[in-house]
Amino acid sequence: MSRIENQFTVQFWGVRGSIPSPGPHTVRYGGNTPCVEMQVGGKRLIFDGGTGLHVLGQSLLRQMPTEAHLFFTHSHWDHMQGFPFFSPGFIKGNNFWIYGAIAPDGSTIEQRLNDQMLHPNFPVPLQIMQANLSFCDISPGQPIRINDITVETAPLNHPGEAVGYRVNWRGGAAAYITDTEHFPDRLDENTLRLARNADILIYDSTYTNEEYHSPSMPKIGWGHSTWQEAVKLAQAANVKTLVIFHHDPAHNDDFLDRVGEQAVAKFPGAIMAREGMMLQVSVSVPLSESIPISKYSA
Repeated sequence: MSRIENQFTVQFWGVRGSIPSPGPHTVRYGGNTPCVEMQVGGKRLIFDGGTGLHVLGQSLLRQMPTEAHLFFTHSHWDHMQGFPFFSPGFIKGNNFWIYGAIAPDGSTIEQRLNDQMLHPNFPVPLQIMQANLSFCDISPGQPIRINDITVETAPLNHPGEAVGYRVNWRGGAAAYITDTEHFPDRLDENTLRLARNADILIYDSTYTNEEYHSPSMPKIGWGHSTWQEAVKLAQAANVKTLVIFHHDPAHNDDFLDRVGEQAVAKFPGAIMAREGMMLQVSVSVPLSESIPISKYSA
């Protein structure tokens, strides 16, 4: 077995929320919008298609032909605006499985990705992509199996709806929970279930509690959470590593440094998401304890 087929890694290509925020004040943490890559047992899983997907795509050009499973939490612009610039999608011989839930208006993830590339918003249509694109409609709450990998799903509390994910493989687990708003009086049962005993929890920590409850411009109802709520969830779910993610575009490097210091003081396993950062998930269960292949296997 090759080294990559025996590993579970998580790499961050875009960690910013709302809009890309390049510039001298976001150099250390990065300004690209969400995109997280997991390499699990030789399979590549990609979560969200923000502008970080373009950067990931450029790195994959050295590995042609390639294939990946791309999971969308939802289709707000910051999570899909990198897809039209994903270079491997334009190259024949590549294979991509693309997952997303049906939107409240009934549209599929294929329809929404198609619509953002129609005139007058974009010069060329989705159909110009030469890679093999297989679109998979998912039902939040139902697991997805890719060979011996299980991807759990759950609905999140976000305007227009969103999906959270948890990847399980050989005893290791990483949860990707972004674009969700905490409840004022309790922990969200869906996020708690996805986060339970996870090696890595990537959580929407767009605001501070002070910003969220600001008298002049509160963020209640905007669909995002705070780093303090991330700590609460990580503690309750017995998480090993908490990744503070989906940084607000107004939060510069110095601001995020301070958030990181405060978060670590509350939860020693907390770290700040940075573009390029790679984390390793420890795995232990023998490969013989695999899960039967499903219709999404590749």
